[in-house]
Amino acid sequence: MQIKPEKKIKRQLNYIKKNYILYLLIAPAVILTIIFKYIPMYGATIAFKDFSPMKGIWGSEWVGLKHFTSFLTSPNFLDIFMNTLKLSSFELLIGFPIPIILALMLNQLRRAKVKKNVQLALYAPHFISIVVVSGMVFLFLSPTGPINAILSLFIDNPISFMSDPDSFRSIYIWSGVWQGAGWASIIYVAALANVDPQLHDAATMDGASLIQRIIHIDLPTLKPVMAVLFILAAGGIMAIGFEKAYLLQTSMNLPASEILPTYVYKRGLLAGNFSFATAVGLFNAIINVILLVFVNQVVKKLNEGEGLL
Repeated sequence: MQIKPEKKIKRQLNYIKKNYILYLLIAPAVILTIIFKYIPMYGATIAFKDFSPMKGIWGSEWVGLKHFTSFLTSPNFLDIFMNTLKLSSFELLIGFPIPIILALMLNQLRRAKVKKNVQLALYAPHFISIVVVSGMVFLFLSPTGPINAILSLFIDNPISFMSDPDSFRSIYIWSGVWQGAGWASIIYVAALANVDPQLHDAATMDGASLIQRIIHIDLPTLKPVMAVLFILAAGGIMAIGFEKAYLLQTSMNLPASEILPTYVYKRGLLAGNFSFATAVGLFNAIINVILLVFVNQVVKKLNEGEGLL
């Protein structure tokens, strides 16, 4: 028997009335999301206009896909796009498994005091400002810095790391791993806390080695968490952080450090070409959505086939 629409609406209203506290709890998050995420989407229309601050958004002339075409046909499009893709892809491939490894290693520490101290040391870099981290990178890797001081024992001339485009990606990625891997491992440590210790005890009595216990007990526990976090990370693969890339950028490493966010900043805010910069940002967002859908489908297929994730 099909429920009448009136009764269905009444039932939903009664449910909301009964659980109004829960709706009040999520109301601030919903309101903030609408204000800061959905309402600003109106401004994305300037990507299809020759925006003039004097005329406003509505008064500016429609130009269709002019700015998208201009960006896609520009001589530096491929370099900027590939720099962004390479930097974000390598960051994902290197940065994603390391928190998992850290969590597995932390899970093997049995002394609570030692474990807390190690966790504190791993989590601390997360709370350091990006500006401070970038300053530390310049300080340590400068020609007169401690790294070159050590290398001077083996080579004659100091290496100018921050002026070398080939070194930029490694510096960016590994400094990010140092800063964020410990903090990112928290959710995996929490998931491993739910593993029944009796499973490890039984496996040990059956002669299972440490690696075998990790593969057959710990990793299956982390599988759902890994899948969700991988989808979220891959979905934002093109949304690489602007601040750190811009702070580590020099005129010498520009061929490797110029990425879409820094390009948008320079063309939009510095050069005042707001429509063109918005078109580039919108293009970046579209690529992110495509990657999110693609990765989500891949993970589903792997789950159905009992794959890695």
